Formats: sequence, C-alpha cells, structure tokens
Amino acid sequence: MPNVRLHVEGGIVEQEVKDGANLVVLAGIKQFPKLKYGCGMGKCTKCTCKVLSGGENLDPPNWKEDKMLGELLNENYRLTCQLYIKADIELTQEGVDVKKRRAAAEAKG
Repeated sequence: MPNVRLHVEGGIVEQEVKDGANLVVLAGIKQFPKLKYGCGMGKCTKCTCKVLSGGENLDPPNWKEDKMLGELLNENYRLTCQLYIKADIELTQEGVDVKKRRAAAEAKG
C-alpha cells in the first residue's frame, strides 16, 4: 500500500492508503485527516497541493488541473481531488494559495 506524507498546519500526517485511493474522498469520509478540500470536482482549488516527491508515479494532469492551475503545474502543484495514489508520495498544503498566486501573476502583467 502506498504511503502518503502530507505537510499541513505545521505538522505531517502520514499514513498508508489503498492503491488507487483519492485523498479527498478519504478526507470526506474522515479517513485522511487535515487535508484541505472543497468541492471535490476540480473547480474550487481548495485542495491544491505541491508535490514534494513521488510525482513521477501520478497520472499526468487532466484538463481540470490544466484549466485551474495552468503554469503552476510546472512547479509541481496539483489538485488532490484529481489524484489517484499508486505509490509513495509526499505533498504539502502549507503556504499554497492558488488564488493569491494567480492575482499576483495578473498584477505583474
């Protein structure tokens, strides 16, 4: 079973999940604590994370991630609601705010 390390709220949540698990679904049924999420459909970006390691084992970003994250995908940002965990991975949600990053990028021109 894959091991997930999530940096959030100044700590680390670490646990094994079933192969192919979606972290937002697990959080919704109280089986993966502290994960920040919202709609679960790739529209709100509340579940955005930065992949610290293990990203090579994820499926490529889908059209929802491309639409919502754009260039941030190049910096290893992903939407956890769109990820299916197949191997060990380390993620962070600390300091991740897509709306602020987009606003700052737009202000620069």
